[in-house]
Amino acid sequence: MNQLLFLNASQIVTCSGPGRARRGAEMTDATVLGRDMGVAVAEGQIVAVGRTDTVARAVPDAVEVDCGGRLLTPGLVDSHTHAIFGRPRFEEQELRAAGVGYMEIARRGGGIHSSVRDLRSRSDDELLALALPRLARIASYGTTTVEVKSGYGLTVEDELRTLALIERLRELTPLRIVPTWMGAHEIPMEYRTAEVARDDYVRLLTEEMLPLVVKQGIASFADVFCEPGVFTIGESRHLLEAARAAGLGLKLHADELEPSGGAELAAELGAASADHLAAISPEGVRRLAASDTVATLLPGTMFFLGRGRQAPARDLLDAGAAVALATDFNPGSSPTVNFPLILTIGVSQMRLTVSEAVLAATVNGAAALGLAGRTGQLAPGYSADLALFDAENVRELPYWYGDRLCRATWVRGQPCHRP
Repeated sequence: MNQLLFLNASQIVTCSGPGRARRGAEMTDATVLGRDMGVAVAEGQIVAVGRTDTVARAVPDAVEVDCGGRLLTPGLVDSHTHAIFGRPRFEEQELRAAGVGYMEIARRGGGIHSSVRDLRSRSDDELLALALPRLARIASYGTTTVEVKSGYGLTVEDELRTLALIERLRELTPLRIVPTWMGAHEIPMEYRTAEVARDDYVRLLTEEMLPLVVKQGIASFADVFCEPGVFTIGESRHLLEAARAAGLGLKLHADELEPSGGAELAAELGAASADHLAAISPEGVRRLAASDTVATLLPGTMFFLGRGRQAPARDLLDAGAAVALATDFNPGSSPTVNFPLILTIGVSQMRLTVSEAVLAATVNGAAALGLAGRTGQLAPGYSADLALFDAENVRELPYWYGDRLCRATWVRGQPCHRP
């Protein structure tokens, strides 16, 4: 029997509680245990949390893991990334600094279109060789669960092979990886001509691409970029309803740059999450608060794009919405794998408390992936997904901004990252 006993931690942040998204007063307490506490693991699951002498009896043959007076937390759950891509797009940062906007860069053939051209030109082996070290870096900052989207292929062949690559990554790394189909990431340039219209691409997505994605069983969710200049509310509704009917969970890039009703649509359709929300309307806040849809905020994106406005995290929390944080790791608008840095921005720019930020990065991130009953907290019956940080107090995670404090991670009780 594979048994582990984690002991001698300065603090154990359990985030324990109901296996669902937290909201309201539930976000005020991440449940921090002091010294002389331990976590017992058997066969990849947590079997006991509490006083060391008590939990030791639950795993009598355990291998002891000495935390060395460090901070032990649930592994972080990054519920929004675009980790399968080719070259970085560093030239766009200078364009934005010179005043060229995000959508203008896209109109010039840059942005997502640039990554699409690049991915289509690369072999599977090239893309895997690029993705594997990125995932290792993601794990090195304390993340144990990561969602990975397609969306830089935008043809049937390239979307399917991207999702197949994500499936291979699930076999090649101990990280828990959740695949999301995002064929509706952008309207491809070849569908913006007089001969071929965007309606043809929407039909391709629903009538050809979606059935193949579902038949091959290579995605858990469907995501749509609902934004003026990308997919309209009507198109997004059509695509998401088709995905739901086909058995996929729903996600939505909503109200990132302009208010368009994306949050309201996500709540109406019962999406697992509405992501971005920097331009959410007051009505969108109310609709999300009254729904089970998780508001996934991506503060690294607004930070990197140089936007002066972040998503209204406090308004969402105070209204009673379930709020998660994620990196939005991608080559154009958030090229970071550093999840604790996202916590820093959450606390310093969004006015979250440390407890709110930690719960948003664990339990609520898991809820945004339909995994709140499996990971995101250190409690009996949950997967042994843990992160050990070179810190004594949980408040240090967002405090030492940009630093890599993670010492080690475990996924299902197996080592994932070691220095």
